[in-house]
Amino acid sequence: MKTIRWGILGAGRIARKFASDLKLVENAELIAIGSRGMQSADEFNKEFPVKYCHYSYQDLVQNPEVDVIYIATPHNLHYENTLLCLEYNKAVLCEKPFAMNSNQTIKMIEKAKEKKLFLMEALWTKFHPHYIKVQEMIGQGLLGEIKAVLVSFGFKPIAPVPARLFDPALGGGTVMDIGIYNVFIAMSILGKPDNIDAIITPASTGVDEQCSIVFGYKSGALAQLFSTFSSNLATEADICGTEGRIRLTSRFYEPSSTIEFYADRVDSRQVIPVEKEPGFGYQYEARHVNDCLRKGLTESPIVSFADTLLLMETLDKIRKTAGIHYPADEN
Repeated sequence: MKTIRWGILGAGRIARKFASDLKLVENAELIAIGSRGMQSADEFNKEFPVKYCHYSYQDLVQNPEVDVIYIATPHNLHYENTLLCLEYNKAVLCEKPFAMNSNQTIKMIEKAKEKKLFLMEALWTKFHPHYIKVQEMIGQGLLGEIKAVLVSFGFKPIAPVPARLFDPALGGGTVMDIGIYNVFIAMSILGKPDNIDAIITPASTGVDEQCSIVFGYKSGALAQLFSTFSSNLATEADICGTEGRIRLTSRFYEPSSTIEFYADRVDSRQVIPVEKEPGFGYQYEARHVNDCLRKGLTESPIVSFADTLLLMETLDKIRKTAGIHYPADEN
């Protein structure tokens, strides 16, 4: 089976986690790192030795040995970084959020289609065993009719606080950084909302320090989503139906989360076993990308272009409703 040769664009914390998990993927090899700075590239290379250590993104995308590039840069750079990779005929796995808004998302997808290249948003949760198990339980009707989804995600940033968390030019605020997980989970269970309400506690920069979102559905179902940089939350998710309830415990979006099932009575707690692998959890999406590339696919059947665009359009509506504006929205 052909070894898929990976490059990583960006040498920060998430790039290192992905590089670590790529070692767990069969027939995959990390051969190149690309960074805008010599120091960051060299430091990455010391921790994860690669065949090619590039001191510019341009050199990385022009490397003829690289099959696919994982984009691990901040939100505001995803658009230009993805277009650069595609222009040089590289398949792309782009970290979430895919872009700053739906206009950028459309252009990225159009470029991939034009070049007939694989492109996927790195919604890693969708490939985790616990997420797949929850979808299976819902599909089996164990919860009955879903009536409510309650999700919270919050932490208090430790000083020195990264500038990107509150800078509108960098896609700052809770909605795009962590609230995207809340929105994704709700939509993966209830679908596209019929109504959206959102209110924020604004930071001094104008982005949201806290955001409370309610999705309304014609079925009568509701989703209540809360994200904050003001306090440390349990970061759990409850999926509530007429026949039972599922709780995803702390860090509901990571494979470390535990599935608790409550049938009929509040005290009927049952922990659902899920087989877990070592690692952070990025190996699952990497395996999927490898499979897609070997099959010659240009679009993931699990995270489709339509899925990515709908998620971004929904985030746009939330921001518009809540009054969150980015400079990128002017383009």
